[in-house]
Amino acid sequence: MIRKEPISMIMTQDVITLKKTDNLETAEQLFKHHKIRHIPVVSGELIIGMLSYTDLLRLSFADVTNDNDSSADLMVYNTFTIGQVMKRSIETVSSSNSIKEVAEVLATKEFHALPVVDNNKLVGIVTTTDLIKYLLKQF
Repeated sequence: MIRKEPISMIMTQDVITLKKTDNLETAEQLFKHHKIRHIPVVSGELIIGMLSYTDLLRLSFADVTNDNDSSADLMVYNTFTIGQVMKRSIETVSSSNSIKEVAEVLATKEFHALPVVDNNKLVGIVTTTDLIKYLLKQF
C-alpha cells in the first residue's frame, strides 16, 4: 500500500447525477437500476447538493416494494422536489487528495460518499464501499 495514492485511483469517474429539476421518481429509478446509494445533484458541471437513497427512503415506501406504481410514493414524490430533499451543505475532496486523507474524512463524518471536485467541476465520487474494496485488495 502506497501512503500517498490519490483518491482518483479508486473513485468512480462515470458519475450518475441528477438536476434539481428532476423528480424524485427518477431518482428512485436511478438508485435501483444502478444499485447505488448516493447521487450528486448538479447544475451544469457544478455540484449543488447530494441525494442519498436514505433521504429518499425517509419520504417513501421505496424499500418496501419494487412496484413502480405505488400511489403513496407518487403522491409523496409529487409533494417534494429534489431541491427540498437533497443535502445542500456538502463536503468535497480533490482528485489529488490521498486515499488516506479521504478515509479519515469518511471515518469521522456521518456520511458515506464524497463528491470529487477539481476546479469546481465534478470529476468523480468516492464511497466507503470504494475504500473497503481497496483495503480488501491489499490483503
